[in-house]
Amino acid sequence: MVERTAGVEPPPARRGRDTLPLYAVAAVVTVLVLAPLAAPGYVLLYDMVFVPRQPLTWDLVAPAQSLPRAVPMDALVSLVTQLVPGWLVQRLVLGGAVLLAAVGAGRLVPTDRRAVRLLAAVAYAWTPYLAERLLIGQWGLLLAYAALPWLVRAALDLRAGRDGALARVVLAAAPAAITPTGGLIAFGTVLLLVSDRAHPRRSALALAGVGMLNAPWVIAALVTGAGGSSDPAGVAAFVARSENWAGPLVALAGTGGIWSAQATPASRAAPLVPLATLVLLILAGVGVGLLRRRLPPGAAVRLGALAGIGCLLAAFGVLPGGDAALRWAVVHLPGAGLLRDGQKFLAPYALLLVVCAALGAERLVARVDREVAGVVLVGLLLLPVAVMPDLAFGGAGRLRPVSYPADWQAVAEWVAGEPGEILALPLSAYRAYSWNPGRVVLDPAPRYLPGTVLTDDTLLVGDVAVAGENPRLREVRRVLAEGRPVSATGVRWVVVQHQLPSEVDPAILRDLQVVHEGPFLTLYRNQAVLPPPAPPGHRSWAAVMALGAALLVVLAAAVSALHRRPTAW
Repeated sequence: MVERTAGVEPPPARRGRDTLPLYAVAAVVTVLVLAPLAAPGYVLLYDMVFVPRQPLTWDLVAPAQSLPRAVPMDALVSLVTQLVPGWLVQRLVLGGAVLLAAVGAGRLVPTDRRAVRLLAAVAYAWTPYLAERLLIGQWGLLLAYAALPWLVRAALDLRAGRDGALARVVLAAAPAAITPTGGLIAFGTVLLLVSDRAHPRRSALALAGVGMLNAPWVIAALVTGAGGSSDPAGVAAFVARSENWAGPLVALAGTGGIWSAQATPASRAAPLVPLATLVLLILAGVGVGLLRRRLPPGAAVRLGALAGIGCLLAAFGVLPGGDAALRWAVVHLPGAGLLRDGQKFLAPYALLLVVCAALGAERLVARVDREVAGVVLVGLLLLPVAVMPDLAFGGAGRLRPVSYPADWQAVAEWVAGEPGEILALPLSAYRAYSWNPGRVVLDPAPRYLPGTVLTDDTLLVGDVAVAGENPRLREVRRVLAEGRPVSATGVRWVVVQHQLPSEVDPAILRDLQVVHEGPFLTLYRNQAVLPPPAPPGHRSWAAVMALGAALLVVLAAAVSALHRRPTAW
């Protein structure tokens, strides 16, 4: 736990009085952001895809022909949705992300002033970073963002030698590690905050535990047939983007700057936004001294280093020579494709900025009388909402739940009865469905249909086509480009999706048998492909074992935390 201003723990009654308002404000912010999710259905927006019951397939545990960008996230969703419907899982993860982000930031601030904690809570749950990652559908990264203040708090506790801190480090890192990016942020946080030459065993255990949480995606990356290189065209496509007249670096300074204009709230283009960023930076500068004095020696410097590394990764593509260096790296260094969208590593900076700004506000109001101080704090608390009002109500209505047409369940039942490889046509990574109006979403087929689903992995960003890594898709694309029928690709099933901007040439569907024809989906069987899919090899089992080991680590940490066993150090 972070060192308190007075240096002693408050009595339980005082802690309750401090905690209840924090949770209440966090709940209000959560409801305000996610209000549209009170309606039934599924929010399908860009990378956010939830289905009623996600099948547990080998490709979701360890993709055989693509990079493990959603490992172990997809496998965990598949496991949970065997017991809990997907619509409820979606609400739990989104609501939990916003709520825990706010509460975690409020609890992390080293202060005894309740209003300062509330200021940090609202500011952290209303950043452009959270808004943009929510509107692009990257809910796994939102969980990492929400877990970060809890992880920092646990890491500082562990470095101070407090009982039970190791278990809390692992538990706080677990939600972050469901995606590769979140796992790297968690590992970097523990590495910088916990490492201590005076207590090497403590540091080694923490790093080993968080390392095991990252094992599922690391092993999946080692065994996939996709290789480790990425298309260098993605460097320019995913570089940090200017949101207004001030340029990309100022956008990053305000925790924004995501590459996608469609995922950016319209209010970020307002001419006064850079001035609000300047106010926030000034407040943070004023609060740095308080943070340094109230945290354990050296902790503020380590937090600054963590935030600085995140800023460097976020801005690297727009710095002189950064573009060329990244283009070389994604081709020659396996896994460097993770660095193309560098803005996602800005989470530690966002946390430090909010905490310092809250302390800066405390220092500012300490110089004025109590009534004026209250007005100033309320104004600062509402400033993030005033600057970016279109995060409210699901990003001004962008998070609207819809229902899947009945075609999807019918096709899933057909495919489940006769397992085999499935090709989704027309070839496109993202879909704009008439039943999901005004929004684009990643093709749900791989998560809705049991089996290996082949969907196009080429990503169009404006006029730039960023090639995917799946060699099987390249083979399918080559067959179709030669004018040969789909039956020559060797897939067992073909799902043609209708009412989309592009259509499928009926000529390529010859020799296929129609088994289901609906208004939104038509399912074809390729009778020339009869053998069942090959059983998974030892490589897939290696990924399963890594996932099992990670779950055992989390379970052990949970049991230890529940028993609150004192650590040996």
